[in-house]
Amino acid sequence: MGQSPQAPASGGGGGGLEPNIAAVLGYFFWILAIVWLVIEPYKNDRFVRFHAFQTIGLVVAAIALSIGATVLSVALMFIPYVGPIIGMLLWPIVGLGIFILWIFLMYKAYNKEMWKLPIIGNFAEKQAG
Repeated sequence: MGQSPQAPASGGGGGGLEPNIAAVLGYFFWILAIVWLVIEPYKNDRFVRFHAFQTIGLVVAAIALSIGATVLSVALMFIPYVGPIIGMLLWPIVGLGIFILWIFLMYKAYNKEMWKLPIIGNFAEKQAG
């Protein structure tokens, strides 16, 4: 995971929420991340757009990870004794990891940091323009 030391492009002078609060709300309610991409003044704010795209990417990655964990859990059920135990432990570990990452990203957004996830963050940075 990497960090980009860039600061937000605007100060939120266009009315509404401050950019860091809008970014945090986008992480908390991921559907708001989509809304921020289409309404003023957020659709023109690079900081909000970056976090909105990173949120959307994280949701897609979390869904893919959940599907992968499901497939792996089913496959592990065929290994006697150890397989079902590993399969049952897989879900809490994946869920806790995603939850901790989500909280961390909300913290970074609140502190007006554009902290980038390895692949998703690069995509979000390009889309934020």
